[in-house]
Amino acid sequence: MMNAEYKNLSKLIYLAAGLFVTIWFAYEVIQVILLFFFAIVITIVLNAPTAWLEKRKVRRTLAALIVFFVFLIFLTALGWLIIPKIVYQVQLLIADLPQLLRNLNHRITSWLGENASINDQIQSGTGGISEQLPSAQIILSGISRYSLSFLGSILLFIFFLCLVAYMLINPRPLLELYLSFFTESKREKAAVAFANASVMTIGWMWSNVVAGGIRAVIVFFFLLFMNIPGVWIWAGVTFFAELIPRIGFYIMAVPPILIALSIDPVTAMWVAVFYLVLDEIMGDFVIPHIRASTMKIHPVSLLVMLLAMVTVFGLMGALIATPLTAFIKAYYEAFFEKKAAPETTKHQVDLMLYRDTDKKNGIRPHSGIDEDTEKKE
Repeated sequence: MMNAEYKNLSKLIYLAAGLFVTIWFAYEVIQVILLFFFAIVITIVLNAPTAWLEKRKVRRTLAALIVFFVFLIFLTALGWLIIPKIVYQVQLLIADLPQLLRNLNHRITSWLGENASINDQIQSGTGGISEQLPSAQIILSGISRYSLSFLGSILLFIFFLCLVAYMLINPRPLLELYLSFFTESKREKAAVAFANASVMTIGWMWSNVVAGGIRAVIVFFFLLFMNIPGVWIWAGVTFFAELIPRIGFYIMAVPPILIALSIDPVTAMWVAVFYLVLDEIMGDFVIPHIRASTMKIHPVSLLVMLLAMVTVFGLMGALIATPLTAFIKAYYEAFFEKKAAPETTKHQVDLMLYRDTDKKNGIRPHSGIDEDTEKKE
């Protein structure tokens, strides 16, 4: 009896220890897992043109290498054309930032001039907003301290590209390994779920490229017309804003609006109106039309997943939130969703949305009016 209890206790201890080690290991390598998932997303996107070439009698290895090197050439050309201009304008902004903040501080204090106590708090002690700003020399010296980290990021990026290349050239063993995690009866559903997730992921990426490019061009010419400093910077970050659905564009709009405010309040108002109108037009008309045939995900689902992933994983979480939502949706539909007749679903939704009544069964929503009062009326 004691021997059996001892064995059960030993198994429980080993199980708890194994679970603890597994959780600890997963926590330590979570960034690698996220990076691997993002590499899968990029591979899925690049697999679309690779499969197109393969169907036209081009061998898989050659087709994958062609697509991969075109992708590298695109990234290199993009960096060669845009990054030097962005770096130059960043240097100009760093040099002009103290003056811009002094102007902003002056406007804020002039608006608060009627409230002497608040104005004194702003001006006293530390001497205003602009004096809180580190000098350009301090900023540059701080950047130099992170040069080693930047080198590590470059090595990580090279590793990421190698991972994408290997998966793109020979994906069949990995897909077979993926299917091996499912029983024979579930493998068809697993394949369908992965295919549907791939369709949504490709639609997400290409819609980001198209919508981001349109927004970036419009932002560039508008801010150039308004004489806002750093137009290349704001156009560049606008291009990637679509990776963070719905709220990314507004986050990217804050710096140019503040800079415009330091120049002229009327200019800042026009810049804010421009960003608001542009986001509404793109978000309500252009992007839904681009994604209509691929991603059918409600914005609330995207925002909830985005907030959860950003809270836990930061920037990497923001980048993978939308494709992860696509995968969750695809696997839920393949394995768990129980489809009802469209008419039945519509009736049930109407019942919840409009508190519709079922007169045959006598079900009536509570309207807050006494039943006797209704009869008298």
